[in-house]
Amino acid sequence: MVVVDTDVLLLEFSFHNDARQHINHQFLASTQNLQTTIYNLMELLGQLSFNVAPARLNNWEYWLVEAYRLSVIWSTNPENLNTSFAFNEEIYERPFERMKAYRMSFQDSLIINLAERTPNIETFVTWNARHFQGKTTLEVFTPETYLAQTA
Repeated sequence: MVVVDTDVLLLEFSFHNDARQHINHQFLASTQNLQTTIYNLMELLGQLSFNVAPARLNNWEYWLVEAYRLSVIWSTNPENLNTSFAFNEEIYERPFERMKAYRMSFQDSLIINLAERTPNIETFVTWNARHFQGKTTLEVFTPETYLAQTA
């Protein structure tokens, strides 16, 4: 399965004149079993909040999850978020170790840590592939290189 980074989703919704728009849309429309992490989702909604009405943001499951057949990977069961150990490990320990080892941002570290721990995830697709290559056990592609290797 494939995890999609925030920049791929943000390009779809916000940068309609970007030269990569066609290949980006083709990737999202044609790739099966797309997933994104809760961190990507929150980052996307935060970026869109500057230009999207709150009522539309509330309906993200319809215009994002259903429209793109996208699954959201949660770091823990959303109904059991009160365990301080899980929170400490998820939000502090794992990301901090990766930040030190690979010199990467906090957000990128959260995303990759969660994607790597999710069963059956093999691939991470982002327009910023260079930020992740050599820093994860997942295969890293741009939407363009992913489509080329699956053709």
